[in-house]
Amino acid sequence: MAATLRIQSDWNQALSRDEGEAWLSCRSPGKPTLYGSLTRRGLGTDGVPDIAASEGFVVGEVTKKSILISCPHENVSTKFLAPYTTFSRIHQKSVTCLDISSGGGLGVSTSTDGTMKIWQAANGETRRLLEGHVHDVNCCRFFPSGLVVLSGGMDAQLKIWSAEDASCVVTFKGHKGGILDTAIVERGRNVLSCSRDGTARLWDCGNSTCLGPVADCGAPVNGIALGTAHCSLNLGTPEKAPSEREVGTEGKLLLLAREDKKLQGVGLQSRQPVFLFVGSDAFNCCTFLSSTYILAGTQDGNIYQLDVRNTNAPVQVIHRSGAPVLSLLPFRDGFGASQGK
Repeated sequence: MAATLRIQSDWNQALSRDEGEAWLSCRSPGKPTLYGSLTRRGLGTDGVPDIAASEGFVVGEVTKKSILISCPHENVSTKFLAPYTTFSRIHQKSVTCLDISSGGGLGVSTSTDGTMKIWQAANGETRRLLEGHVHDVNCCRFFPSGLVVLSGGMDAQLKIWSAEDASCVVTFKGHKGGILDTAIVERGRNVLSCSRDGTARLWDCGNSTCLGPVADCGAPVNGIALGTAHCSLNLGTPEKAPSEREVGTEGKLLLLAREDKKLQGVGLQSRQPVFLFVGSDAFNCCTFLSSTYILAGTQDGNIYQLDVRNTNAPVQVIHRSGAPVLSLLPFRDGFGASQGK
């Protein structure tokens, strides 16, 4: 596993002043962590910050929006990018979930301030306030069309909203605990949800009905992910013929990140268990890298990479810190991860 360079403070803010300092660390598995700092010494004649690094680190190319830092001792370098745009007026408190429409024009987000809003991705201007959940909203996402939003809340309700006029067009009820995550099946005729009540459920949007539980885990399900199964994977056979209202469930594998330290794979159409992997702590999130490889993050900071064809042992376990892994997102040939404090 390669060494990792991190900036451990808000470098964009610290280095935007005439003088400022940000902390550095370089961690290589099995070795002591190297610590250092970056210091801004003013502006160059071209308006680019003049930045120096402490012993053990080297500053490479510097622009107004990026800094290249190297650690020669570990033969590693990383380019750190400043935010392209920052929107500070959409919510008053922490953002808990967000999504961007397929066309990139709109964003939707939820916050600990109790609001869910749709906003312009270009400038952060609020377009719609989505009101209707009784308590906190835990998750939100756009349908593939970009015109409809799916949300789940602590009131155990799953709702579908029009992004155009903020009307709630469908409310699903059936969970007995707060909804923690959702997934959309193909174009969105069916959707999935998971809950503190330990179940994952499949819903029919057209008839506003539940097509039944996909899994009943006996422990809260913190996150789910839906993907196309590898052709060699046995997804099981349904005990009875699937409803004609199910669209696009064949050949799909559903991942369940469970509070009881288990990551479970279930055949979506068959409702049959495919694998069960036990981790080091509660699983918070999961995602597909491909039809073969998956990722899952735990409360104690581990990121497990698994091969769905053989989950007896992980392909690798990544541990950068003990902070909870809260979300995972595939990106190009790798992935992004967010961690709590």
